[in-house]
Amino acid sequence: MVRRGGGVASAAATGCGLVGGKGASAGPAPRQAVRERPLLGSSQVACASPPCPGPRPGRCSRPGRFLPEPPSHGGWRTCLCPALHPANPEVKIQGQNKEMLAAACQMFLGKTEAEIAHIALETLEGHQRAIMAHMTVEEIYKDRQKFSEQVFKVASSDLVNMGISVVSYTLKDIHDDQDYLHSLGKARTAQVQKDARIGEAEAKRDAGIREAKAKQEKVSAQYLSEIEMAKAQRDYELKKAAYDIEVNTRRAQADLAYQLQVAKTKQQIEEQRVQVQVVERAQQVAVQEQEIARREKELEARVRKPAEAERYKLERLAAAEKSQLIMQAEAEAESVRMRGEAEAFAIGARARAEAEQMAKKAEAFQLYQEAAQLDMLLEKLPQVAEEISGPLTSANKITLVSSGSGAMGAAKVTGEVLDILSRLPESVERLTGVSISQVNHKPLRTA
Repeated sequence: MVRRGGGVASAAATGCGLVGGKGASAGPAPRQAVRERPLLGSSQVACASPPCPGPRPGRCSRPGRFLPEPPSHGGWRTCLCPALHPANPEVKIQGQNKEMLAAACQMFLGKTEAEIAHIALETLEGHQRAIMAHMTVEEIYKDRQKFSEQVFKVASSDLVNMGISVVSYTLKDIHDDQDYLHSLGKARTAQVQKDARIGEAEAKRDAGIREAKAKQEKVSAQYLSEIEMAKAQRDYELKKAAYDIEVNTRRAQADLAYQLQVAKTKQQIEEQRVQVQVVERAQQVAVQEQEIARREKELEARVRKPAEAERYKLERLAAAEKSQLIMQAEAEAESVRMRGEAEAFAIGARARAEAEQMAKKAEAFQLYQEAAQLDMLLEKLPQVAEEISGPLTSANKITLVSSGSGAMGAAKVTGEVLDILSRLPESVERLTGVSISQVNHKPLRTA
């Protein structure tokens, strides 16, 4: 093998424990026949099962690669459980690394391929037994990857010193003759079944709880829905009542507005009728004036000449009468002048008397103050009332519009006038600052 420059040796290594099965046959037979010889006794040292029949002849699957048949035999573990543990490792002589190639030449120079495969096999078996000594059956069964990685890691360091590199190391199967692994499966199955029953019971319990909770939420939602419906019905009734009140109010306002509009319309119709009558009377007057003008013209045409003579006569009489009137007017003017002088003298005397009277009133005002002012106001109140009621005396027509409450007809007019008169003291107080009602109750002061 070394002579061909770095062949590959694939060795199936088994230990005394959990790796079992038959070695896989790989590829055609090599050019040089490999002699069949038994494994060294070291591979059978802790074996509790019947003696191992020894390895079958190694076979070369292809040039440069060795696939020695992996032995399968029983082995003792710390749990004293026999098991079969076949493995299928694959190794090769590293020809690319000069140092490893030199080490391989030193180790295997003059050895056959079967001997090289046997050396690699024994090395892997030893490391496999060492790893199995530190792991339980359960650990190897549950974590094959860990077992393979540890064997690969530990064996690679020794094989590298021989110039051999481990290409791969895998476990094909794990089983035993005492049904130990099967018993582990039963325990796990029982545990799983127990967990399944517990899970089913818990699921039923949770389903019952959720169902009860769902029913409770459904009832709560139903009650809440009924409450919301009741609230909506209440709001509807309240709003409907408010709308009814508003509608009735608007209807009443519309009725009153209609009645008021009817009254206004009747008033406008009456005013239009009066205006029509005025126009008709104006037209009648115009017709009468035209008739009068026609008759005057007819009369003028009929009596013009006699009228001119009569006019001359009347002019003369008028001139005489004018002279007489002028003389009478001059006499009356003189009389009026003299009468005016007399009246002026009388007015002066009256003014002096009124001045004396005002002086006395001033003294009385100083003495009586507000009472005197009240007396003067009371003297003027009839005149104020007369001026207020004056526009009513000149009114030709009064139209009253009633809202349906209070007095009607003349009583309403009288009430309006009295209401205006009753506000006179307030108006006087705002204008003069004198309250008639307060002055009336104050005692008079004497000098």
